[in-house]
Amino acid sequence: MVDNAYTMMKELKEYAKENNVPIMHEEGIDFLTTFVIKYQVENVLEIGTAIGFSAISMALANPKLKITSIERDEVRYLEAVKNVKKFNLEDRITLLFKDAADVKLDEEFDLIFIDAAKGQNKAFFEKFEKRLTQDGFIITDNMKFHGYVDKDESEIKNRNLRGLVRKIKDYRKFLEEHEDYKTKFYDTIGDGVAVSTKK
Repeated sequence: MVDNAYTMMKELKEYAKENNVPIMHEEGIDFLTTFVIKYQVENVLEIGTAIGFSAISMALANPKLKITSIERDEVRYLEAVKNVKKFNLEDRITLLFKDAADVKLDEEFDLIFIDAAKGQNKAFFEKFEKRLTQDGFIITDNMKFHGYVDKDESEIKNRNLRGLVRKIKDYRKFLEEHEDYKTKFYDTIGDGVAVSTKK
């Protein structure tokens, strides 16, 4: 653990802003870190490392926490490696440079945090939920996708964006109707957060 963690986290946020790296909203990260403390989460799988901001935040919040985080963008992955090292968290945060679709894991996790390609949420959920402990949680970020999810589709001019929004809406429906999971949606927290718990 480092002494000037607060200053270093501020620098991480500034880097993200300057380099257009999407990181969790302030409220979202507060929700996530409070969650890992409250439920004494000890083993996390994160899909979408970016520069390591959320992984580092969770690790700082709970000193018992170990995280495996997957990132497919090389520039972001290398930046995350650097950041994890800066915070002396190499023994607790394992970074995998891979497409999550190609990752095979043996261990189980108390929490799976999905914060990667939004169009792949359902695929990631279905692939990795097999690795969730009996009392585990799956948290998905960006359920509102910058407010676009609440808009009428005719208002969204960009075709790709429209397709992405449709996928997020489909994913929400998938969560609402899932037979094995109960999902609570926190629409007003950050960019919208979903918490799925095994029934």
